[in-house]
Amino acid sequence: MAKYAVIGIGRLGYTVATILAENGMDVIAIDKNKDLIDEISGKVTTALCIDSTDESALRSLGLNEVDAVIIGIGTNIQESILTAAILKKIGVGIIYAKVESQLHGRILELIGVQHILLPEEMVGNQLAKSLISRNILEYINLSSGHIVVEMVVPKAFVGKTLQELALPSARGINVIAIKYNYLSVTEEGKNVIEKRLNDMPGANDIVEEGDVLILLGPKGNIDKLIYDTSVKRD
Repeated sequence: MAKYAVIGIGRLGYTVATILAENGMDVIAIDKNKDLIDEISGKVTTALCIDSTDESALRSLGLNEVDAVIIGIGTNIQESILTAAILKKIGVGIIYAKVESQLHGRILELIGVQHILLPEEMVGNQLAKSLISRNILEYINLSSGHIVVEMVVPKAFVGKTLQELALPSARGINVIAIKYNYLSVTEEGKNVIEKRLNDMPGANDIVEEGDVLILLGPKGNIDKLIYDTSVKRD
């Protein structure tokens, strides 16, 4: 099971932490505000009231062993920078960080943060892409020139295996997960359709109508895929 830590449980941090947890991920939520920790407690694996600028406290959590840390600290730029510096010092490999400005982002990049999240740009891009194609549910820019999108499966993809779609070789795009519909029966005997996550998709997995592909790749490659699959407006 993938494991993540989210530091700063504001709007972005809360959303990321709870969505990851809802999709079966192991999530540690960290904030120095006890009210925020009380609010998210029970929705994630672990919720801790800790000052993220306390190096000994962060070191004791073994964050160097998680898959990634997301810094969602808001307007306190100094706290954000100190937290990022401590995370790098204690050996955290992959860090995502919300920033308040381009300058804030450049400082974090100098420290070694790989993925910079500027909310205004994220919202703008997501709105634009949703207007271009109704198939796009999420559109997130990464600082590396790559993006992550959640894309409802176009009709042209339905019934094909991932090997047949050949997105990695044909378009340089990786399918990192698939959300699919699962029919379950409640205790009252009612049929309920729920979304489940296949976070280790294989070449022989078949894409079905209503599935959502979570894609990672260069921005230009994914933008072209969005264009190619939206021109016909399936």
